[in-house]
Amino acid sequence: MGEMLTLTASDGAKIGGNEAKPAGKPRGGLVVVQEIFGVNAHIRSVADGYAAEGYHVISPAIFDRAERGVELGYDKPDADRGVALRARIPVEETLRDIGAAVAALGGSGKTGIVGYCYGGSLAWMSAARVDGLSAAVGYYGSMVAANLGLKPRCPVMLHFGEEDKGIPMSDIARIRAAVDPAMVQVFTYPGAGHAFNRKGHAPWHEASAKLALERTLEFLRRHVG
Repeated sequence: MGEMLTLTASDGAKIGGNEAKPAGKPRGGLVVVQEIFGVNAHIRSVADGYAAEGYHVISPAIFDRAERGVELGYDKPDADRGVALRARIPVEETLRDIGAAVAALGGSGKTGIVGYCYGGSLAWMSAARVDGLSAAVGYYGSMVAANLGLKPRCPVMLHFGEEDKGIPMSDIARIRAAVDPAMVQVFTYPGAGHAFNRKGHAPWHEASAKLALERTLEFLRRHVG
């Protein structure tokens, strides 16, 4: 179970975050970035899973600049609210908040980032624009293809479902054509749609989620610890 903490960004803004610690000495630090639904029970569960694997995890509450303590469900009104909250916060400010989480993990060794949905896009952006990262993993980030001008400064792994209605395979082809395969690995999953890692909910695709997690953990162990 995680605990809440306060993060201070480089512009002085203070936001909350969920912190999950491993039982022993950390393998390293890990920033887990939310979907558009806030640091809700699902994201806290994901963070607990990585903590159980030995990582010191912080999930920054990136909506706090617009509204504090946001925890949304997955029906359309909550999804619409999440999209509206995201639109109120410039990406530059969100990247500062992610940077604050990276800084807070500085005593735990190397630090990586894993993000889902909006967080998957932010993981890609962070790899290029946030200092202190040794690895970045993005799950079904719909904004990656529109931000291929960014050049990651750490190794990146990207996961996409082949049945994702919001991210066409043509976007994946563009990503693969644009990136250096020595720096960026791209995986797709047959039969999986958007949010295929969201266990306990309709989009969850067990086989794809399991394989993606195996690949992610191996990648983190190689580059973070």
